[in-house]
Amino acid sequence: MTPLLLLFGYPAPIAIGTDLLYAALTKASGALVHHRSGNVNWHVVGLLALGSVPTSILLHGLVLDISVRDSAKFEELLTSSLGAMLILTATMLIFREKLRFNAVNDRPERLMGLLHKHRSGVTCLMGVILGICVTLSSVGAGAFCAAILLIIYSKIPVIQIIAIDIAHAVPLTFIAGLGYLIAGYVDLVLLCSLLIGSLPAIHLGSKVSNAVPDKLLQQLLITVLLGLGIYYSVA
Repeated sequence: MTPLLLLFGYPAPIAIGTDLLYAALTKASGALVHHRSGNVNWHVVGLLALGSVPTSILLHGLVLDISVRDSAKFEELLTSSLGAMLILTATMLIFREKLRFNAVNDRPERLMGLLHKHRSGVTCLMGVILGICVTLSSVGAGAFCAAILLIIYSKIPVIQIIAIDIAHAVPLTFIAGLGYLIAGYVDLVLLCSLLIGSLPAIHLGSKVSNAVPDKLLQQLLITVLLGLGIYYSVA
């Protein structure tokens, strides 16, 4: 959403702040559905949030303070962060199956042994990284987070990984978006327009996606993410 808003001419802070609150509102319903289905491991969600939410708050209070927001480097920082995260997310999508296969088969054994032994600490650290990435770019609480969780929790069914990812994204994107809202970087009219437009679009997209092979959809997504990532990295 953020790179698309940038293409429509919205400033980076507005695009990111609005997208974060949009994500929080739209993902909340998905998290509720997964919770009712018993797919959400709230212990893992809590570990992620323990790292991500305080990190986002600290970023807004210390790094993205008034002096930084008023500088010419602010939009450049956000745009560069967005480009880097888009490229990283696309890369994770490319190698996701291989990484998952290696994790399930405990390869390499020493690394997987360390991950399993210190799983709680690694999960919390992952939350810290996500807090930085999502707050600066609005990207990360999705395919990137899910890919990492697939490695750390290789024995958990994929549907539960997706549920954890969505449930954790709600508080993280809300807190990060709230920071932008307080700073005046959320376009409420745009936010309402996106919410209204997404309702029929989700219905249409679900029907179209059923008729398109998964591999083709993934290749298209990777191409778009890489292209936009490179563009905003060098812009």
